[in-house]
Amino acid sequence: MQKTEPRKQASSARIGAQQILIFVALPAAVACLLIFSTGPNNKSRPIKTTASVQVFDGPLAVVLAPQTGDSRADKEISQIQQRVRDGRNVQLWLERLGWAFVAKARESFDPGFYKLAEQCARCIEEQNPQSQEAMLLRAHVLQNLHRFKESETLAQSLVQQRGLSFDYGLLGDALMEQGKLTDAVAAYERMMSLKPDLRAYARAAHMRWLKGDLAGAIEAMHLAVGACSQNDPESAAWVNTRLATYLFQDGKFNEAEQRCAFALSLQSNYPPALLLKGKMLIGQNRFPEAVEPLQNAAKLNPLPDYQWTLAEALRTTGREKEASEIEAQLRNHGSISDPRTLALFLATRHESPETALRLARAELDSRCDVFTHDALAWSLAAAGNLSEAQSEMQRALAEGTKDARLFFHAALIASRVGNAAEAKRWLGKASTLSRLLLPSERSELQKAMAWSAKKKASSIATTQETFPPGQNPARKSQPQTKT
Repeated sequence: MQKTEPRKQASSARIGAQQILIFVALPAAVACLLIFSTGPNNKSRPIKTTASVQVFDGPLAVVLAPQTGDSRADKEISQIQQRVRDGRNVQLWLERLGWAFVAKARESFDPGFYKLAEQCARCIEEQNPQSQEAMLLRAHVLQNLHRFKESETLAQSLVQQRGLSFDYGLLGDALMEQGKLTDAVAAYERMMSLKPDLRAYARAAHMRWLKGDLAGAIEAMHLAVGACSQNDPESAAWVNTRLATYLFQDGKFNEAEQRCAFALSLQSNYPPALLLKGKMLIGQNRFPEAVEPLQNAAKLNPLPDYQWTLAEALRTTGREKEASEIEAQLRNHGSISDPRTLALFLATRHESPETALRLARAELDSRCDVFTHDALAWSLAAAGNLSEAQSEMQRALAEGTKDARLFFHAALIASRVGNAAEAKRWLGKASTLSRLLLPSERSELQKAMAWSAKKKASSIATTQETFPPGQNPARKSQPQTKT
């Protein structure tokens, strides 16, 4: 898990310079979650036949293939494709076509449209190898491929050459994902100073949340919601879903449900909002009600997080066979679509610890945020490497992020290494946010808390038995009365 691509401009909400610095003073950022992008290197110039009919080959032929859908995004793509075929201002229309494919990818959650966006960048570069527009488009695709180092290189070039708000936003995202938080903060501060719009506010909100400032995150996300444009319902659905997520964590169920419902009124089949709706119902133990929105969400966007949540809801309602089928899909395809979540799933299920550890380590090679450190720590613990798991868990907790799963993992790892004080501390924090955990995680948390309480009671009893009356250091000495 965020917006990075240029879209139609949001309303021109502004804040003062001091407020801008407040919103971006905390490190971390928002990053998009979709993946994949490839394309051929064939020539893309149109060839005129003797009948003066244009025949397109290579990547140009790919991006001009007719769209079969009838959504607003599909119609926009078709219109722009025709502009390209007309042969006037081709580079301009190819750039717009690329971003239209990006918009379609976000709307449909089909990563194939990112491939088409990359092909548009290739077409532009064949005509203008130094095109900054193609560079930004390509960097955005690389970001969604989780090829953050390559994306950073292009973003650095863009910042040096022109330094637009979008360029700094993209640079900040790439830096943040690699754990370069100080540099990421500087990039986001510059982004906010250039254009305090929806994208900048959303990043400010996420940064505050990552640093443990939930109230500040809610405040900043309200600004992002206020900066939405009626002409961009997908962006509006996204920021309202994020705001609902923060409100849910804050225990404001009614407000969270209202925001989630509003997001779904903007985009009736918006997977992130459907997923959140299901999670909120699970958090309130309304398991049968949670199944339908989670089924719809997983069908539209079959990523491991969606499938894992759905499987948990199905299992709590006694639909074991369906849950097992969903988890089989997660195991079969998760290593490609979201290896980090698959690693967490396997470690939580105590399955294939070697696979979980391999996936988590590979993810850390390109992604060094707190949640990747957490995935590695949890996988190490599952593999029995508790010492290294503890070190990775400390890195995961270093930014102060208030996340139920982070606290849950920290508690169990501390318990396994014998650090009772730390285990008790993180168990308490996880307990206050237990509504955010999946049912199986909540069950494990309750067992851990019961074990901790039993061990504490046993320790007190042992202490009382070990020392004779009047010599127990745990008791205050009483003045002796002369007889």
